[in-house]
Amino acid sequence: MVFNLGLKIKISDGQWMIFRISFHPPKNNGQQKKNENPSLSSINQKKLNHLHFFLNFAPMSRKMKNKVIQNLRIERIASEGKCVGHYEEKVVFVQNVAPGDLVDVRITRGKSSFMEGEAIFFHEYSKDRVEPFCQHFGTCGGCKWQHINYDLQKTYKRQQVVDQFQRIGKLPIPEVMPIIGSANTQYYRNKLDFTFSNNRWLTKEEIASEATFERSALGFHIPKMFDKIVDIEHCYLQGNISNEVRNSLRNFALENHLSFYDIRNQVGLLRNLIIRSTSTGESMVIVQFGADDAEGIEKVMQHLNGAFPQITALLYIINLKKNETFNDLDVVTFSGKDYIEEEMEGLKFRIGPKSFYQTNSDQAYELYKVTRDFADLQGDEVVYDLYTGTGTIANFVAKKAKQVIGIEYVEDAIADAKLNAKVNGLDNTLFYAGDMKDMLNEEFIAKHAAPDVIITDPPRVGMHEDVVKMLLQLAAPKIVYVSCNPATQARDVALLGEKYQVDKIQPVDMFPQTYHVENVVLLTLKP
Repeated sequence: MVFNLGLKIKISDGQWMIFRISFHPPKNNGQQKKNENPSLSSINQKKLNHLHFFLNFAPMSRKMKNKVIQNLRIERIASEGKCVGHYEEKVVFVQNVAPGDLVDVRITRGKSSFMEGEAIFFHEYSKDRVEPFCQHFGTCGGCKWQHINYDLQKTYKRQQVVDQFQRIGKLPIPEVMPIIGSANTQYYRNKLDFTFSNNRWLTKEEIASEATFERSALGFHIPKMFDKIVDIEHCYLQGNISNEVRNSLRNFALENHLSFYDIRNQVGLLRNLIIRSTSTGESMVIVQFGADDAEGIEKVMQHLNGAFPQITALLYIINLKKNETFNDLDVVTFSGKDYIEEEMEGLKFRIGPKSFYQTNSDQAYELYKVTRDFADLQGDEVVYDLYTGTGTIANFVAKKAKQVIGIEYVEDAIADAKLNAKVNGLDNTLFYAGDMKDMLNEEFIAKHAAPDVIITDPPRVGMHEDVVKMLLQLAAPKIVYVSCNPATQARDVALLGEKYQVDKIQPVDMFPQTYHVENVVLLTLKP
């Protein structure tokens, strides 16, 4: 049994001395009955030898909040895009600054080991700063690094991969290769989701003016505020007809007094707008309606169809649920096809309204080329493609393999994968739908040839531990691990380190102006 005592003494404003005393009594020496609990009153001098004292000075977080730290030098960028400085040997995380900035920071959150704050005054600007090009920068949260030059963005993304593998993986690794940057740092996305809201985000200046403003909005969620939407005038993430469609639909809705969705009360006609595009010039527009209003829906869809005849697939969904997901809902084709097509090395990939496809088409091609190069297929290998999605990687590498077997838990995605294989005349692919940890088992392996190469591209959470165990059991000569989250990738690679060594690491920048980075790792069996 362990006794714990605590003592906290205030020594100055905001500073406390904290004692924690733990008493570990000696093992039973035969004089005390087995079930008898010792009491504090029974502690004698000999037992005091078992006391342990811990002394800690810790500022109270409430006292630190709103404190202003002057002349804080921003040193570097840490994970999740936050910048780091140090104050009295504590880490201070600050948003919307750049390494090299000298700033005054107001603390918004204080803990014993770190603080978070916002810059309220700039004494010096970093030489690595650039002028943000978007009027919504700093509000919508979509492009947190617009103020940092792109070369430095790439440097820190590569460093993020290095840090995660050293801190979490703790395995010997080769030198991480230079990151493959994106040729386009604007208008590179092929998909964006916009939300309608009757509760537009107001700026501090608008609130201070006490004027009356239009509160309907169509745009992005304010970070950490599910019911506040910043109204987007122009977004530099997606080109094609994206900005024109969004602004036209917003204006049409306002002119015709159509209701924008009330996110809190779950009412309103116009709920969500999804715009997808391809490098071949096709476009898909999906409107989610929050009410089954035939007249209102017809008005909206006729407007879009008439104003934008170039839309390849014009679709809508009636969503009366409490969230915007629609995998379980019917999608209605108002005009055109129910899919768009992307092309890569002569291969065509059909993308439906529920299909996953990498949101940067040009960089997806670079990513898949790295994956194929790491696999180094000679034509006689059996390849397992785990978390195959719509089979993009599987179909991309199929011509260089004997057989490719793809597994994915979304049934609609597997239907797309099979269709894409058929469209491209590929007869050496097999696709299965099911939860990875349940599908990839001994029974499945017994029915198919053992893999020579495993390609795995899991979601951000990484692979389930049962999947990792099965990979260790399969012991394929090569594993190519593609990931959008180097932290969980490093964790999984560390577990695979029981049998595998890391041969190559290649970061790929899929999302300029953000801290996100894609990474490809080649693992081979240890000699």
